[in-house]
Amino acid sequence: MSPAELSALAARAYRHMQPWSEADFAATLDHPTALLTTVDGAFVLGRVIADEAEILALASDPDGQRQGRGRAALAAFEQDAIGRGAVSVFLEVAAENAPARGLYVVCGYVESGRRKGYYRRADGSRDDALLMTKALTRG
Repeated sequence: MSPAELSALAARAYRHMQPWSEADFAATLDHPTALLTTVDGAFVLGRVIADEAEILALASDPDGQRQGRGRAALAAFEQDAIGRGAVSVFLEVAAENAPARGLYVVCGYVESGRRKGYYRRADGSRDDALLMTKALTRG
């Protein structure tokens, strides 16, 4: 997927935060640690540094949600990260984003921390970021 396609999908999918712009995606993809994994209708963008992967963005087309695309993209990202030497993966997710939190829990992620007031909502109020982690295993 191109930065424009990633941005368009994120704009349709993100309901809890401002979606990334095409320029945001392009800049991230230009970094040598970037890792983009796509499946039909979904993507995970992250990076792998040393033995740790970080998920920066995950989006699934709203027209195809609840059909396993996000889960498939996440599983493929984890395998790609293992291929680059990662032994663990982490992410942050808005506390109020119950659908995303549910996906991560079902996929084996556990809450490992909280950043109070990290996200700014459209109305100016704040939401916590939950840090979630998962150990990666080969196979």
